[in-house]
Amino acid sequence: MTTTPHWALPLPAFSPLDQDTQADVVVVGAGIVGVTTAYLLACAGRQVVLLERDEVGSGETARTSAQLTASLDFRYFELAAFHGEERTREIARSHTAAIGEIERIAREEGIACEFMRMPGFLFAPPEQSGDLTREGEAMRAAGLDVRMVEPPAGTRNLGPCLRLEHQAAFHPLKYLRGLVLAAQRRGVRVYTHSPVTAYDKHEVVTEGGARVRAAQVVLATNVPVADRVKFSFRLEPYRTYLVALELTGPLEQAHYWDTLDPYHYVRPVGPLLLVGGEDHGVGRADDAEERYERLETWARERFPVGQRREVWSGQVENTPDGLAYIGESGGVFVATGDVGNGLTHGTIAAGLIRDLIQGRANPWAELYDPNRLPRGNRSHWLKEGVSAAAYLGEWVTPGDDLRDLAPGEGTVVRRGLRKLAVYRDEEGQEHVRSALCSHLGCVVHWNSGEKSWDCPCHGSRFSPLGKVLHGPAREDLASGVDEA
Repeated sequence: MTTTPHWALPLPAFSPLDQDTQADVVVVGAGIVGVTTAYLLACAGRQVVLLERDEVGSGETARTSAQLTASLDFRYFELAAFHGEERTREIARSHTAAIGEIERIAREEGIACEFMRMPGFLFAPPEQSGDLTREGEAMRAAGLDVRMVEPPAGTRNLGPCLRLEHQAAFHPLKYLRGLVLAAQRRGVRVYTHSPVTAYDKHEVVTEGGARVRAAQVVLATNVPVADRVKFSFRLEPYRTYLVALELTGPLEQAHYWDTLDPYHYVRPVGPLLLVGGEDHGVGRADDAEERYERLETWARERFPVGQRREVWSGQVENTPDGLAYIGESGGVFVATGDVGNGLTHGTIAAGLIRDLIQGRANPWAELYDPNRLPRGNRSHWLKEGVSAAAYLGEWVTPGDDLRDLAPGEGTVVRRGLRKLAVYRDEEGQEHVRSALCSHLGCVVHWNSGEKSWDCPCHGSRFSPLGKVLHGPAREDLASGVDEA
C-alpha cells in the first residue's frame, strides 16, 4: 500500500547547520508550531534560528484534513466538566482567535493558501441525540455561534445537526511554504537536516556537532525531543486514518463531524471529499486497509462519493483533559499534545510562547500550562499508563516466523534473549535492528500501512531501517545485525 497525503507539495529547501552560531531564540521543529513561532518572534524583533530534523513541513502538518475549527475532539460539555465554565469559554476564544490569526497572517503576507471561511455541522446517531442537545447548550455557554438545523442538502442519514458558524479551512503546506519564506524575509535563519540530539536552557546540539547558543530554547517537535518521561507519560498517541473520495454530487462547503467514538471528520476539497477517523493507539493495530474500507463505507452511507483517490494516516497526541501543553517547562518552552487540532493548537502555542518570551501577559498561559496535572480525567490518564506498561511484557514473548516475511514488510523475531526488528526490502535483502524502542525499551510493532516500526507504549516511530521518524525517541533503533 502506498499512502500519499492530499496536501503533498514541495517546500523550500534549506541547508544543514554546519557551524556553531548564536541567536536570541532557537526553535526546534519546522511544522506549524515552529514556523509560526519563529515568524511571530521575528516580527517582534528577535533574532531566531529554526532547526528541522528533515524538511520543512515533513512531520504531521501535511497529514491532517486541514480543518480550522473551535469544535474540538473533546465535547464542550466534557471540557466544562474538566475545566469549569470560565476556562471553557477561554478554550473557545483561543481556538477562534487562532483561526483569525491564520487569516490575518495569510492576508498580510499575501500567502495564497486557499483560506476560506465555512460552517461546521456536528451530527449524532439517533441514540446519541441527547448528547447533541447537551453539546449545543455547552457550545453556546462557551460563546460559540451555534444552532440546531436540518441536515445540509446533498447529505443522507445525518439527522438534525448543530451548525457552528465562523470556522475555516486552508491548504496547510501552501500556508507553511508562504510562512517560512515570510519568516526568512524577516531574518529567521532556517536549517534543515539538522536533528537535535541534546539541549539545555540556552543551547541545542545537532547530530553533526554544531551548536546554537540562545537566550531561549523552544521545542516545537510534536513531542519534545530528548524527553524521557515528563510529557510522554502524559500523552496518548493515536494513529488517525484518512481517505480522499471523488465527490459525485453537490455538497455544501463545510466541515462535518459525528459523535461516534472514534469519531469521523469530513471536509470537501475541490472535487474530493476528505474523510477521516478510525483512530487507534499507536502500534496497537495493523489493519490500515480495513480501516480505510470502513471509512469509505461510512462515507458512502452519508455523502455523494465515488472512487477512492488517496489514503494516508497521521499521528495525534491526545491529553487526558483535551488541551495542549504549552509554555515554559524545565527552563525551555514546549508545545505538545495537539489533541487532533494541531493547526489551531499550534497557532495558539506560537502566540503564547512569543508573549512569554517577550514578558507579556497572555490570557491563556494558565489554561495551557505545560506543568499542570490533567484536570478532571486523571483515572483515564492512569489507565493509559497501565495499558502502555503492559506492552513491556512483550520482551519475553515468542517472535514471528521469518519464513513468512514478504518483500517490503517487517516482522519481529526472537534470537536468543533478544527481540529483533527485521525488514525485508523489495529486493529481498534483510535489514536487522533491535526491536526495543530507544525511548524506554518497549518492543516496536510493524505498521504495514505506513511501512514503519511503531512503539505501542509512547508512540515513537521509526523507518523500516530504524531511523527515528517521531518522538519521544531521539535515537535510532540499535543495530541487531550481529544477532540475526
